[in-house]
Amino acid sequence: MKIHFIAIGGSAMHNLALALEHKGYLITGSDDVIFEPSKSRLAEKGLLPSEFGWFPEKIYSDLDAVILGMHAKPNNPELLKAQKLGITIYSYPEFLYEQSKDKTRVVIGGSHGKTTITSMILHVLNYHNRDVDFMVGAQLDGFDRMVHLTEKNDFIVLEGDEYLSSPIDRRPKFHLYKPNIALLSGIAWDHINVFPTFENYVEQFAIFVDSIIKGGSITYNIEDPEVKKVVEASENAIRKLPYETPAYTVDNGHTYLETPEGSMPIEVFGKHNLSNLAGAKWICQNMGVDENDFYEAIATFTGASKRLEKIAENSTCVVYKDFAHSPSKVAATTKAVKEQYPNRKVIACLELHTYSSFNPEFLKDYKGALGPADIASVFYLPESVKIKKLKEVTPNQISEAFQKVDLNIFTESSAFKNFVFQQDFNHAVLLLMSSGNYGGLDLNEIKDLIEA
Repeated sequence: MKIHFIAIGGSAMHNLALALEHKGYLITGSDDVIFEPSKSRLAEKGLLPSEFGWFPEKIYSDLDAVILGMHAKPNNPELLKAQKLGITIYSYPEFLYEQSKDKTRVVIGGSHGKTTITSMILHVLNYHNRDVDFMVGAQLDGFDRMVHLTEKNDFIVLEGDEYLSSPIDRRPKFHLYKPNIALLSGIAWDHINVFPTFENYVEQFAIFVDSIIKGGSITYNIEDPEVKKVVEASENAIRKLPYETPAYTVDNGHTYLETPEGSMPIEVFGKHNLSNLAGAKWICQNMGVDENDFYEAIATFTGASKRLEKIAENSTCVVYKDFAHSPSKVAATTKAVKEQYPNRKVIACLELHTYSSFNPEFLKDYKGALGPADIASVFYLPESVKIKKLKEVTPNQISEAFQKVDLNIFTESSAFKNFVFQQDFNHAVLLLMSSGNYGGLDLNEIKDLIEA
């Protein structure tokens, strides 16, 4: 098949391109800008566009399909040419469904935890040499790509994102997968630019539950009141399988999971990750992995990329980076780190970066999110607010929203960097949370400082 990608450089898009190239498809693509690591990974397989920009001449009638990424605009010249020629145009999730409509589709949804849960499931299956197709939103140890597609595998495991499918398809991605087996981890208002009210956001998860194939199943976090309400209100003819956080203990910086065979040390920590683990266990069991085999494998799981990822450590300090940016994720991550290291000083640094985080109403949800931290800072760039064409956000608004005594607030990259490097890291944990790049903060410099 001949497939052309419009906006090939995105994290998900370039991984799908690599997966299809590996499958034997003929792949071309365009984009107006491509960053690392996408750039190098595409170049390695000969898929990097020779020049950046949009070129309608790349679209011709012999193409089997065009895959359209969210980065493109509805008036993209390549898209307009494809529409004129009548070429089949897929969004990313539409194409994944097309590739998996004859498989058993396992879809992991939720405002938080979905990447980690999907990663746990894939780690366990890989540990036991069970080959499945998949799509996950983070790079995993032992996997070449974030997307893997075959003709032979019976199962596909998909991370179910609730964001929009494409510039011309405004449906959330996870509405298109029609799962046989599904999981819902939590609901906490996000993507406020697309779902302006909490009720509208919650409605997307109700549609997801109702999209499960009749006779299928939903494994759901019964400890989340919104999840419980949505799942139990659904009249879809599916099995409803609740899960909750398993018993665990923390001792001297190590977390132990209580199992039928006794306490078992695990690499991940925090109540939210133990909840994720419980959900992953039930999904694996639905896929034929017994409980003992799950425990054996999960003991070696160290986490998904950017999800409480340890980036530096010495005898008196450890540094983590985390993708946390929404209020619920920031609160869960900060609490988890303090619980894991109760006798260490926790220095928590959060960058506000997303459209939602600059909304005055949404900001209020950050109240108490950094509460467990001993020293806390919030960094944001006023330029980012202007680029998103939003009203000015002031440091005073940030202070009132978080309600954290002695909260350090920075609006300049240099000031934030100085704050980080001037900290006393003796007997401390540095936690860096962002979906951005901390204003260009060089994490390798921090690693060198800590591990020197």
